[in-house]
Amino acid sequence: MKYHLAIDIGASGGRHIVGYIQNGLMQLREVYRFENSFKKENGSLVWDTELIFNEVVNGLRACKNCGIVPETVAIDTWGVDYVLLDEKKEEILPAYCYRDGRTAEAVLKSEEIVPFEELYEKTGIQKQSYNTVYQLFCEKESGRLETAKYFLMMPAYLSYKLTGVIFNEYTNCTTTALVCAKTKDWDETLLERFGFEKELLGRIAKPGTLVGDFKEEIRQELGFSSKVVFCPSHDTASAVAACPLEKDSVYISSGTWSLIGTESEEAIISEKSRTYNFANEGGIDYRFRFLKNYMGMWLLQNIRKNLNNSLTYDEMMNLAKESGEFYFIDVNAPSLVAPVNMIEAIKDLLQKPNLSLGAAINSVYHSLANSYAAAIKEIENVTGKCISSIHIVGGGSKDRYLNELTEKYTGKPVSAGPVGATATGNLLSQFIFSGEICNLDEAREIIRKSFCA
Repeated sequence: MKYHLAIDIGASGGRHIVGYIQNGLMQLREVYRFENSFKKENGSLVWDTELIFNEVVNGLRACKNCGIVPETVAIDTWGVDYVLLDEKKEEILPAYCYRDGRTAEAVLKSEEIVPFEELYEKTGIQKQSYNTVYQLFCEKESGRLETAKYFLMMPAYLSYKLTGVIFNEYTNCTTTALVCAKTKDWDETLLERFGFEKELLGRIAKPGTLVGDFKEEIRQELGFSSKVVFCPSHDTASAVAACPLEKDSVYISSGTWSLIGTESEEAIISEKSRTYNFANEGGIDYRFRFLKNYMGMWLLQNIRKNLNNSLTYDEMMNLAKESGEFYFIDVNAPSLVAPVNMIEAIKDLLQKPNLSLGAAINSVYHSLANSYAAAIKEIENVTGKCISSIHIVGGGSKDRYLNELTEKYTGKPVSAGPVGATATGNLLSQFIFSGEICNLDEAREIIRKSFCA
């Protein structure tokens, strides 16, 4: 039996999922789980990179304790964020979180150098204030790039910590808004205009590339070694890889973020796609994820946090349904990005200070479903497709009420699962790397048989 390990790390937590194929079906086993969150440090929102890596190692140790030694390991995380290293390969901290507000002015200043229309034409990436290009612009203005020798997207950084090998992975790099959609490499014209050194950003490798074996100190600490490979290291890229898509279907990767889109062989870059603010993010086999982002379960996660986790998600859902009252909100409103109190932020947004808790939650549900419907209409408008169905994957696919409302607002049938799509897609790329699966089409057929029967 060949075992493989997906280390799937999101903004709120991480999981170590062992996968293997038995009798033509994919089998999964969770061996470790940990919490993750940004922290406030000197007035900025940053990641605790030491804690995250320690948890990566703790999960590997948990594998050994279960009697499992994975042949390969791959790490996926969220996009846009990164770690800088100096010439001694020591971290230049802090590693900023995308929810930090430091880039607000950088967006305007950078557009004086490269107008967004030109940036979009080259990269096909939607305008978001947290995009890496704007973060790096801040780094340059602050002087931090002067001592930086290496730039690693978050999953590539964690892979480096395991192997000592430095290079980046394609799908995550596309979220920087610095990768040319045509060449699939850093856009040298953009780098020159912004004053970013290509040597700093380094090599880009596609999913399925071997990074290296565990370095000696990791091998000694754990008592075993595995090969570290690149999966589609942007978590949504892995999730979409595991989505059993049909020709005219869309996916919704439902987690902290809701990402809704379709798969395309070529980047879709037009005035319409730019106006609608769609991204062309890289996917497995150089397929493009034509999508847009909405704040998803983040809204409900924070409401629950404001209630000191006193309610389960099912109880929150029932409160919403029982309320019957709702109002539409902009789920991507800046005031909802990192509020002190999400419930109060929603009341302020609606200018309804006496809004009940049930109505606040219900407003989130209806607003998300309505946003999905609007996005699908835009996809149809840009691509000329008539969307026939919706596949919802990820943790949010378990939310029956949101699935029902999505069907209601879109008028299209919804199928849900797999729940652990990101880890599943991560593992699929490892199966292909090891030769156990031939290609993505075969992988998706295994997904259908394993989780969607």
